[in-house]
Amino acid sequence: SGRSADGTGAPRPLYMDVQATTPLDPRVLDSMLPYLTACYGNPHSRTHAYGWESEAAMEKARRQVADLIGADSREIIFTSGATESNNMAIKGVARFYKSRKKHIITTQTEHKCVLDSCRSLETEGFRVTYLPVKKNGLVDLKELEAAFQPDTSLVSVMTVNNEIGVKQPIHDIGEICRARKVFFHTDAAQAIGKIPMDVNDMKIDLMSISGHKIYGPKGVGAIYVRRRPRVRLEPLQSGGGQERGLRSGTVPTPLAVGLGAACEVAQQEMEYDHKRISQLAERLVTKIMSEVPDVVMNGDREHRYPGCINLSFAYVEGESLLMALKDVALSSGSACTSASLEPSYVLRAIGTDEDLAHSSIRFGIGRFTTEEEVDYTVQKCIQHVKRLREMSPLWEMVQDGIDLKSIKWTQH
Repeated sequence: SGRSADGTGAPRPLYMDVQATTPLDPRVLDSMLPYLTACYGNPHSRTHAYGWESEAAMEKARRQVADLIGADSREIIFTSGATESNNMAIKGVARFYKSRKKHIITTQTEHKCVLDSCRSLETEGFRVTYLPVKKNGLVDLKELEAAFQPDTSLVSVMTVNNEIGVKQPIHDIGEICRARKVFFHTDAAQAIGKIPMDVNDMKIDLMSISGHKIYGPKGVGAIYVRRRPRVRLEPLQSGGGQERGLRSGTVPTPLAVGLGAACEVAQQEMEYDHKRISQLAERLVTKIMSEVPDVVMNGDREHRYPGCINLSFAYVEGESLLMALKDVALSSGSACTSASLEPSYVLRAIGTDEDLAHSSIRFGIGRFTTEEEVDYTVQKCIQHVKRLREMSPLWEMVQDGIDLKSIKWTQH
């Protein structure tokens, strides 16, 4: 599993948490290095060669991002990441059209930053519909259609969920929104570069992109904003008018270059990565489920991105399992909410029982995950689930045929 990077010599765990962040692809680092050293010009300096070379690099990166999603490069705006892009899309559209339109539709399983942006708009007098999802984690299109109001300005539904990996019917949602002339935003941070995305085919008007989920650098992302039919936004950040006035501030050339390179590499590798990751995911799930009873896979089995696997191990506390698996880097939810003891709101939204929600672990398989790493994780996981269950009185009762739901626990 390699030594620690900080030189202390302590071994580092295997990395199985690619939904939280991905390692930088070496090809991406290579593309960035010149702009971190010799080519340090400000890409907005118009009077000398330092500025021009940085500007050319930035514009090449913009094309690379656009090409990955079938957009025009003028529709790509660099941001600090998908959180900023989500804030810009939701608050920006809502505020721009607020004189006529005061209603927004999203889902209960969106990323925290989408839900929080919506909450903050509610304090400004907007109305938000938080659509529930079905047991499989997917939006019910009939419920979506019923949620539209005459003054709906925006629908925001993420493409691939960061906790359970389900893939929403983006194509259908795009059709429904376009037919009603309502803008459609998707948070595609977990989807872009992993599954084919085309903004025209899917009728997407705004899309959020993150660098560090696709083997690019942290601290950079992009937002796609459609030109025809034109989407107007009220900017969150004012200043020198960079990025079409929608996102002032000097574009960090090395980071933008890294995002562009990551997008290009992802486009070249997508088919190969997807096939490989699917096989590794299948191997992980099959091996665990064949050895351990009472394991539930959260989210739809078919409509999903295979690299994100969320399993609940009944009668085992997820936190105890994570601690036991200390030589594998895993998580029990998203990095943003992993500090709270509340069970994941995503699992709650798909109707997972409280106890099962507390026993869930997310396994992330990415471009650099090896078969050995998967097998090691599986072996350790099986070993510790069995050990923890043997210590559990609940497990013992279940083995004795007692229905736990029928027990009246006394309160002391």
